[in-house]
Amino acid sequence: MPTPDSTTALDPAVIREAAGWLVRLHSGEAGPADHEAFERWRRASPDHERAWERAEKLSAKFGAVSPALGVPVLTRQGTVNRRAVVKTLAILGVVAPAGWLGASLWRGETGDVYRAAVGENRRVALADRSLVQLNTSTDIAVRYSDEARVLQLRQGEIYIETAADLRSPSRPFLVETRQGRLRALGTRFVVRELARGDKDVTALTVLEHRVEITLKSSGSRRIVGAGETVVFSDQAFEAAESPRQPPGQPSAAAPSWTKGMLQADNARLDAFLRELARYRPGILRCEPEVASLRVSGMFVLGDTDHILDIIGETLPVRIVRRTAYWVTVTSNTR
Repeated sequence: MPTPDSTTALDPAVIREAAGWLVRLHSGEAGPADHEAFERWRRASPDHERAWERAEKLSAKFGAVSPALGVPVLTRQGTVNRRAVVKTLAILGVVAPAGWLGASLWRGETGDVYRAAVGENRRVALADRSLVQLNTSTDIAVRYSDEARVLQLRQGEIYIETAADLRSPSRPFLVETRQGRLRALGTRFVVRELARGDKDVTALTVLEHRVEITLKSSGSRRIVGAGETVVFSDQAFEAAESPRQPPGQPSAAAPSWTKGMLQADNARLDAFLRELARYRPGILRCEPEVASLRVSGMFVLGDTDHILDIIGETLPVRIVRRTAYWVTVTSNTR
């Protein structure tokens, strides 16, 4: 069977990612954290490695990114230089989709873009002293103006600890998703975008105080209190849960992923593996005959292969690794 080479077609999205890394690493402002994140991205998939090799060869041949054009990408130090990325994409043989850069990046000097790669956990201190923690495979953009403090969740999951605004009059802290807008009312909360059936929804869990939700299309509003989880589309509220702690009790702790852990409390194996799959590249499948087995425990997310080994040792299952990126959990009786 032939192996992929430099002429094999690559997903344009992967090439765009390689172009972004090329610009960032040639910016002159990339620090150790940038290089570590790049190495994680590069090792995450064979296609990433192929795209990077192609980017390096073509940039060396054509001078795709010069120091004059190189600027920090996806870091808090500044906004993206549109010419640098577009030029890099052109050299790599990809035309950016119409509106791609304009739609995916905030405009203006106060706009910042942050990303956590697959398996990465990143904590960011915002300009107003608020804190946001990005879970695996998460993209956000932050823009502060005279009217509001706005954080846009493009994909993934975030944990937020809002700080009181030092400006007067105080500006609201808003989180925007594709499904609606969240207004923090002095609070700690978790926001996650996820698929439910054939549509995307937003899940909000309030850990302290309250958050007001306004749906994008219908305009419906709801105030969510501490301990509640609400799932909503742009049209309607899909689900709600009662508070998980009695009134007057200490506020709920931050989710386990913020501490680099994955917690399971009598979870179905298939549900547990779907969650684990978020933290590793490739495909992780669960065969139907073992899907209803139960998992409990606290697992360190730094080594997902080790978690799979633990599952294989403690449950009647077998971990079948076809490649590093294709793993199936099946019955050990097969």
